[in-house]
Amino acid sequence: MDSTASVPQGVIPVQLLKGQKALVTGANSGIGKATAIGLGRAGADVVVNYVAGRDAAEEVVEEITSFGVRAAAYEADVSQEDQVTAMTDRMVQEFGTIDILVANAGLQRDARFTEMTLEQWQKVLDVNLTGQFLCAREAAKEFRRRGVVPEVSSSAGKIICMSSVHQLIPWSGHVNYASSKGGVQMMMATLAQELAPYKIRVNAVAPGAIRTPINRSAWETPEAREDLLRLIPYKRIGDPQDISHAVVALASDLMDYVVGTTLYVDGGMTLFPGFATGG
Repeated sequence: MDSTASVPQGVIPVQLLKGQKALVTGANSGIGKATAIGLGRAGADVVVNYVAGRDAAEEVVEEITSFGVRAAAYEADVSQEDQVTAMTDRMVQEFGTIDILVANAGLQRDARFTEMTLEQWQKVLDVNLTGQFLCAREAAKEFRRRGVVPEVSSSAGKIICMSSVHQLIPWSGHVNYASSKGGVQMMMATLAQELAPYKIRVNAVAPGAIRTPINRSAWETPEAREDLLRLIPYKRIGDPQDISHAVVALASDLMDYVVGTTLYVDGGMTLFPGFATGG
């Protein structure tokens, strides 16, 4: 039976991230919004990055500050090196440091392969992959400069890359998006290997089908929802809070020994349900 009700917001029982400073890119809607709010609820001060939609970003800031923590909205295009550098410098100046980066900003420019333009290909790679590279690089510089502050966290910093089940599952008609997420997976693992000796933890979260504006057409009608549920063994479409909960846990010291891992949050989509009856 399909359960389409939203997952309860819930309350983190303890402030797992109290005193930490988090930057979430693409945080004025969808998964980024839920993640920024979840981090704030868990006790972190949060910078809400956006590239368009300032009013929506300020609404997220207002909700986060209701938890008794600090928050601010910073406009920056993560695909632009100078803007990423300026954003990180501003955060360090205004918030003191950065402890958690959630590299979430991403987009789609879908087309069949033979009709896909170079601009469609390049834009998705620039934001989804290069944007994560630039944000992770600047965060890692600050992590290494500051080092471990034991009363704040066991690690010098946490980088959480927002990937997708399509780092593993091919996706016809979306070669640019799938390629970008495959790149995120290998970038994450390589950064984890290189940065672990500095007590910097790098991991990824790979959402499956989540109710967000970017994929509204896949779930907003009963017919589309039924088609989608055939791909999800758990028979529920995910909510942004499902991803937020995973990020909060992964950013906390509860996961201090988790390094270079992708956490799939997908209701079992990566179990290849088409083979459940033997193929």
